[in-house]
Amino acid sequence: MAANSEYINRRLHSLLGVIPVGLFLIQHLVVNNFATRGPEAFNTAAHFMESLPFRYALEIFIIFLPLLFHAIYGLYIAFTAKNNVSRFGYFRNWMFMLQRITGVITLIFVAWHVWETRLAAQFFDVPVNFDMMATIFESNFMIWFYIIGVISTTFHFANGLWSFAVTWGITVTPRAQRIASYVSIIIFLVLSFIGVRSILAFIV
Repeated sequence: MAANSEYINRRLHSLLGVIPVGLFLIQHLVVNNFATRGPEAFNTAAHFMESLPFRYALEIFIIFLPLLFHAIYGLYIAFTAKNNVSRFGYFRNWMFMLQRITGVITLIFVAWHVWETRLAAQFFDVPVNFDMMATIFESNFMIWFYIIGVISTTFHFANGLWSFAVTWGITVTPRAQRIASYVSIIIFLVLSFIGVRSILAFIV
């Protein structure tokens, strides 16, 4: 019974990391990238997202609850799982270890980011716009905190796609898993470029 429960939890953890959490990450990076077109473009994109119907229900049930489960169970995996040297080899073992490390960093970063740009903004009635982000990035510490956080998040997602494909039987053969490794690296580089470029756009 316990084995079945862990099997289901791991599958659910893997699925939620891609759908909807991973899709939300991509959408969030795309919206933030509007900052590269100037304050007005970013403010328009941010206002559109804030004006979505049933916004709070979407945030709670499509983002926060799946993210909460993924984060809590991910911590359990991070602190109980053993390395996979015998199963996947040296490179994959390193990726597995980095997945756990970036998962913890991502959790800290996302928790702070949600507080700073969502909860605190509502409590203190601060509009979420270009000026708000530019004020955050007046601090060199916050610039590097966000850069490290974004890179950790994009790596965790991209490498998680590889694990997702294995977990769900999409990539079964060694060749398919090798190709998936290349694809995940490309996704990581592309998303990291978009994320870091967006951060730099807020520095005025």
